[in-house]
Amino acid sequence: MTRFTVNNQPVEYKMDPRTPLLWALRDASNLTGTKYGCGTGDCGACSVDVDGTLRLACQETIGGLEGTFVTTVEGLPRDRSHPVQQALIAANVPQCGYCIPGIVMAASVLLRTNRNPSDDDIKVAIPNVCRCGIYPRLISAITDAARIARGDATLDGADEMDNAP
Repeated sequence: MTRFTVNNQPVEYKMDPRTPLLWALRDASNLTGTKYGCGTGDCGACSVDVDGTLRLACQETIGGLEGTFVTTVEGLPRDRSHPVQQALIAANVPQCGYCIPGIVMAASVLLRTNRNPSDDDIKVAIPNVCRCGIYPRLISAITDAARIARGDATLDGADEMDNAP
């Protein structure tokens, strides 16, 4: 049995410890926001936060996560009040939406460690593949999310974001 915390809830998986976290989350916990993309760790669709570090759920085994804290996109506020959620929605970033949960998780980890990321910081921290090509809007939205997180902008005042330093 493997025990760790998922979205602030203790879990105990009675699965083979070699089971990828992705399948434990999706099949045993019914947390389907973490997506299966490539299965090789190249696309980022399965990105989750493990103890404050971005990890690829398709590459992590549940046995290796004993005692950790895992946050999936479902662990963010349901009312979409997280700065990354707010900014991506405001900028109409999501298109098909398949890659968005992994991108949201990558951006949330980035903003926890870097409150004022440059465009290059964002490009490095968000390696996720998006077939819809949202990258220009994504970089702008994550910059806006950082402003929101710092308290330099709100979404009620669009000009605040446009005029923010």
